[in-house]
Amino acid sequence: MKSFGLVILFALSPSLNQGQTVAVPSGVEVQKFSWSKERIGWEKDPFSGPIENWDEVRARTRNEKRIEDAKRGNSADIDRIKREAKADAANIEAQHKNKVSRYVFVYKATVKNSTQKTTRLIDWDYIFLDRSNESEVGRLEFTSEEKISPGKSRELQVVITKPPAKTISVTALNTSERDSLIGRVVIVRIEFSDGSIWPQP
Repeated sequence: MKSFGLVILFALSPSLNQGQTVAVPSGVEVQKFSWSKERIGWEKDPFSGPIENWDEVRARTRNEKRIEDAKRGNSADIDRIKREAKADAANIEAQHKNKVSRYVFVYKATVKNSTQKTTRLIDWDYIFLDRSNESEVGRLEFTSEEKISPGKSRELQVVITKPPAKTISVTALNTSERDSLIGRVVIVRIEFSDGSIWPQP
């Protein structure tokens, strides 16, 4: 089944497997392509604290209010509430540390429409080959609804949880993983705004 390309992104890490221009009989050229692996919820500042969910934010703000309210009472109440708030914060931090990191994969292809028609929909495959023997180890099939006018270029982008190949981890970041793969992008099918299709059925 084709995956519909949603143009969402957290463009954080550098692109991988940069491709060169590839001419195809359809008249739509693949100018460049790349893939990257992005950690869900990762912030640009590596020294920032854990990312809170809604319940954790609510608990923290409740504790802060309790401390402020207690300041109008006696010191014993303040100390007790501060201890409770500190214990809550420690529990939240421990929960974050125990969570397994999750990643999404970002696949991109910049294409140029060299035809005289406007595209409406493009089916494209991102193919992955084993660098050692060039055998196919992964193929991802995408469908991007993109209106590209004649002579114009557009970046197609898909974000999914599926890795390029089984050798790529979905729970850890290993920068050397990319070295074992060669990537290629192939235009499979194009629907134009006038209703015509390439290749013809």
